[in-house]
Order: sequence, then structure tokens, then C-alpha cells
Amino acid sequence: MPPYRYPTHNFTYVSSCVKYMIFLLNFIFWLFGGLLIGIGFYAFVDKWQATGLIKLETFYDIVLNLSLVMIIAGAIVFVVSLAGCLGALRENTCLLKFYSLCLLVFFLCEMAIAITAFVFPHKVNAVLEESFTDKIITTYRDDPDLQNLIDFAQQEFHCCGLSNEGYLDWGKNEYFNCSSPSVEKCGVPYSCCINATDISSGLVNIMCGYHIQQQSVAAASKKIWTNGCIEIVRVWAERNLYVIAGIALGAAISQLFIIYLAKTLEGQIDLQKSSWS
Repeated sequence: MPPYRYPTHNFTYVSSCVKYMIFLLNFIFWLFGGLLIGIGFYAFVDKWQATGLIKLETFYDIVLNLSLVMIIAGAIVFVVSLAGCLGALRENTCLLKFYSLCLLVFFLCEMAIAITAFVFPHKVNAVLEESFTDKIITTYRDDPDLQNLIDFAQQEFHCCGLSNEGYLDWGKNEYFNCSSPSVEKCGVPYSCCINATDISSGLVNIMCGYHIQQQSVAAASKKIWTNGCIEIVRVWAERNLYVIAGIALGAAISQLFIIYLAKTLEGQIDLQKSSWS
């Protein structure tokens, strides 16, 4: 008669490779989320001290407040990645289910945005122009972060304004409006200028866009970029469609792979628990 063997719990169905891969990936994103929160909070406080007033009355006030967007995005990444870290490390299926569900929601939202932008590019352009042009243009100078972003976009994409009106969009801003008492009236920001920087001195000529709105498109095009940024960015995206699609596909596959790992670990944990019962 063979000797009796006592049951042992040393064997585990949970793969250490899957477990610690999920933990390591989410630990990196957890740190990144914390960094976003820190930078966003610092920028928010700095803006509060500089301006003394931060307006958060409408949806657009929140969306166009870059520091607040960073805090919100960082908080979401922080919470979701923390759930992934703890769920993997503590082998907690509830946290893993929450984590994989969040990733699935993110994935579906990204796919919906990508498909909408690909199938209806002109309609997306029209919605962006109608929804954000006036708000962004009118708040230029009131929000330092937004101003830096607009200047960067205009310089990098060689554009001026947002809509199809191009450089004439700046007539909606109280500083550049032709009825303004400001010295910048009928002008545009220096970031619209083709050659804003003096090569010899290396200094930025902030007056290079003064009184440009009074000139025709043909005359203005010799000094500034005249097309709106939304259309320019759309054309740029179409020219780099394969690169953008490749990056988007890589991100989507990575998300699906992490969801697969999370669901695999869930199944292994449940199998391990069932073996103990």
C-alpha cells in the first residue's frame, strides 16, 4: 500500500511572470500619473499666484485650462495604475476587474474618436472650429499656459488663428481687435510671423504682426502665415496618416495585450482559489 501523501499548497496556478509584468508596467504608469499631478498642481498654483483668478464656470473653462487637465489626467492614470499594481501584487480579482474594465473603456473611447476623425474629418473640423475658436482666441493673454500652447502650435505648424478665417480670427481678441485702444490693434501674435526672430541679434520681434489685419491676404502672406491651424493640422495628419495609424495601432495592441494579461491573471487566481476549496 503506497504511503499517504498530505495535500500541499506549494503549487500555484498564478504565473509570477504575468503577475510581476503587470505590476512593473503599472508601477511605471503610477509614477507617471503622480508626475502629471505634481506638474499640473504646480502650474495651477503658479497661475493662481500670477493672475489671482482662475475661471472654472463652464466646460470650456476646464478643458482649456491645461494645468487642470494635467491634474485630472494624472489622477485617472494614478488611480487606474494603482489598482493594477495592487491587484497584481495582492492577487485581488476585484481590483484587477476594475483595472481591466477601465482599460477597455479607454480603448473603446480611443477607437470611437479615431474612427470619427477618420470617417468625418471635415465635420470634426467644423465642430472644433465652432466650439473652440472663439473661446481660445478670446482667452489668449488671459491664460499663460494656453498662450504658450497657441504660440507653439502657430510656430510649429506655420499657421495663424484656428478657423478658415485664418489670421482674421485674431480680430475677436480684445488686444488685437481693430477697435482696441491697444498698440496691438489690428495685429496678430508674433508667433504668426514667418520670420519673427532677428537672425543677427537672436531677439524676437514682437511687433512683426502689428496692423496685419488691415492688409489683404496676398500682402499679409509675405509677413505672416495666413491659414488657420485646425485645417493645417488636418492636412498634416493626412500626410502622416501611416505614421499616426502605426502609432495608434501599436498603442491599441499594447492596451489589448495588458487587458489580456490582467484577465489571464484573474483566471489563474480564481483557479488557485478553487483548488483550495
